[in-house]
Amino acid sequence: MRCPFCGNVDTQVKDLRPAEDNVAIRRRRFCPACGGRFTTYERVQLRDLVVVKSSGRREDFDRSKLERSIRIAMQKRPVEPERIDQMISGIVRRLESMGESDIPSKVIGEITMETLSRIDTVGYVRFASVYKNFQVADDFDKFVAELRPPVADE
Repeated sequence: MRCPFCGNVDTQVKDLRPAEDNVAIRRRRFCPACGGRFTTYERVQLRDLVVVKSSGRREDFDRSKLERSIRIAMQKRPVEPERIDQMISGIVRRLESMGESDIPSKVIGEITMETLSRIDTVGYVRFASVYKNFQVADDFDKFVAELRPPVADE
């Protein structure tokens, strides 16, 4: 593994342990050339996924892009970072196990929203506001109204 600080290719693993609910390996590394320390993660990848955008454009699936959007939606929410990592890994495993290499972006968005709705309602609404492209406050009102259980008449 190349050192991100000095570029040395001879780094040493000082510690390794399971991460993200045993679906990844976390390695603490040390560079003898510059003394730098850094962490790497190793994950199983079942297949290379391609995202098919609504415009028809295709691009390689980028786990970090999914992670970034989820972390923004979950910012300052009372959910542990480990739980968010597990959620992201679960979404990626679900996408990889669908049996297709080409995944429509709409499917990724729907799976992400479904998962967020079970974990944190505020994070779910935040993600949905970007995913569904809310333009005005009424869009939020309609969406949140759908989340509320119907009121029974007395």
